[in-house]
Amino acid sequence: MAGKSIFGTDEAEVIRIHFNDEVTAFSGIKRASIKDKGICNRCISAIAFRALEEAGIPTHFISESGDRDMLCRKVEPLPIQVIVRNRISGTTAKMLGVENGMRIPNTIMELSYRRKELGKPMINDHHAVALSLATYDELKTMYDVASKANEVLRELFHKAGIELVDIKLRFGKTAGGDVIIADEISPDNCRLWDEKDGRVLDKDRFRHDMSDVTASYREVMDRLIKSNAK
Repeated sequence: MAGKSIFGTDEAEVIRIHFNDEVTAFSGIKRASIKDKGICNRCISAIAFRALEEAGIPTHFISESGDRDMLCRKVEPLPIQVIVRNRISGTTAKMLGVENGMRIPNTIMELSYRRKELGKPMINDHHAVALSLATYDELKTMYDVASKANEVLRELFHKAGIELVDIKLRFGKTAGGDVIIADEISPDNCRLWDEKDGRVLDKDRFRHDMSDVTASYREVMDRLIKSNAK
C-alpha cells in the first residue's frame, strides 16, 4: 500500500499502520519520496479521526503511536470507496467538461471500484451488488456515514482556513460486521485548498509538478494543530 505499511500487533484485532514518505499518482505510474510526508499524514489523520469519533462516527482509529504510526482496529477492507465532492474537480471535471473546481449547489457522491489494473473505475450501486462488492444495506450505510463525515471534516478544515474540496473515503468491515471508515484522511486522499487564495495544499501539487509539496503538507498539519488547540 503506497504511503503506508500495515503490521500486526500482540492483539489479534489491532493493527499498526506506519506512514512512510512514498507518494504515488496516476495509479502508481508517478512515484517519489516526499520528506516528512508520513509524519504529516499520520498527524492529520489522527486529528481527523478524532473529530469523527467525537461526532459519533465510527472509524478504525484507536490511538497514535509515535510520529509515524497509528494503532487501529483490524477490518476487512471493502474494495470500493466513496468519493465525496463539494466542488466538481479532477477526473470528474474532465469527464463532465466543466471547469476544475466548479462550485455546485449540492454534494456529489461517487462510487469507485478499487482495482488498480482497471484504473479504479467509477461504478454504480447495482454494479457493486452484482459483483458482490457490497450489499445495498452496506452501500446505504457507507453513503450515510460519508455524508455525516463530510460535514464534520468540512468544519474541521474550515476552522483552519482550508476548504475540503473533495475526499476519498475508504471503508472496512469489522469482525462483527459493522462498516466503518478506515485507511487515512490526509492530503493524499483529500483535495484541500486555502480558503483565502485558493492555493492547492494537497497531493495535486505532486500530481501536477507544483513546487513546495512538503511545505504544503506541513502547512495543513500545522494549521490543524493550531486551530484545534484553541
